[in-house]
Amino acid sequence: MALSGDYYRELIDGRKTGLWPTLQRGGLRAGSVPYGWAVGLRNRFYEHGWLRSYRSAVPVVSIGNLTLGGTGKTPCVEYVARLYRRQDRRVAILSRGYGSRAGRNDEAMVLEENLPDVPHLQGVDRVGLARTAVEELESEILILDDGFQHRRLKRDLDLVLIDATNPWGHGCLFPRGLLREPLSSLRRADAVLLTRCDQVEETARVRIEETIARQAPNVPVALTTHQPIELCNSERNTASLQELQARPVAAFCGIGNPQAFRQTLTGLGAELTDFRTFADHHAYTRADVEALRGWAEKQAHEGIVVTTQKDLVKLRLVHLAGRPLWALRICLRIEAGQEMLDGKLLSVVRSP
Repeated sequence: MALSGDYYRELIDGRKTGLWPTLQRGGLRAGSVPYGWAVGLRNRFYEHGWLRSYRSAVPVVSIGNLTLGGTGKTPCVEYVARLYRRQDRRVAILSRGYGSRAGRNDEAMVLEENLPDVPHLQGVDRVGLARTAVEELESEILILDDGFQHRRLKRDLDLVLIDATNPWGHGCLFPRGLLREPLSSLRRADAVLLTRCDQVEETARVRIEETIARQAPNVPVALTTHQPIELCNSERNTASLQELQARPVAAFCGIGNPQAFRQTLTGLGAELTDFRTFADHHAYTRADVEALRGWAEKQAHEGIVVTTQKDLVKLRLVHLAGRPLWALRICLRIEAGQEMLDGKLLSVVRSP
């Protein structure tokens, strides 16, 4: 059943109605059953030692999630890497590299821009990458990006991110929903980071925390937000966030949670004249760029075009149809639980 990204999102969240979408959802739910069996068997194999996990020579911190799509891992990876760099530790980031071309995907390019002194290794064999990072780069600590389901490499700390705007992936395992694993898997985590807490009502956030407490009663929770810092462009120029309020804004993105990006822009006071979305990790082609130029040309002449850093690093454009093209740069801000989180991160660093 081949479904486009937009149609699939509208189908699983119930926006598509009628007989045919209902039948499609039934087919997706049936597909979730063997998927759930496979996930459960794989986890049991690792828990009983029937599948082998490999221990790195240096500590490994995993940053992952329970759902498919964007929970805000990249700002979290940046936060963790900066914390260790402040301790003068040599850090390397290991990732699978989904949507990558020539070994580097959009997330890697953003991290390379924001963390120029932290190497980022991508590939299927993350055990081999860990060995390379230690033996060739003399890394002292490894950050396993999107690593919660990658159990082949043992980790010293498991951080799991949950997006407050869509915490449970519509409540179903893939493909009916976006859950990679059942909620009970949270018991494997050492800490949970609830992201985008500012984009939901307090009562909704409290309900999420209560669900986490029921599923994993001994796992502490940190509350976080994605804090916009500035606008940046492909020439490394920056501009104040006030620019978003000064003139009309057209925006586009190709990320896992486009509505969170939209909410961030409107929360900053942007007057959105248009908003386009692409699939997560979208690889922009020449035709896409020409289409974006045509789209931008229809926007207000005095306006600006805004995207995410993940999109800008692939486009490398300063203007679209004469309109300035900016990316919104964000960082992870810990609203509650920072002492707990930083303490756990520093506890895995072995003394020299």
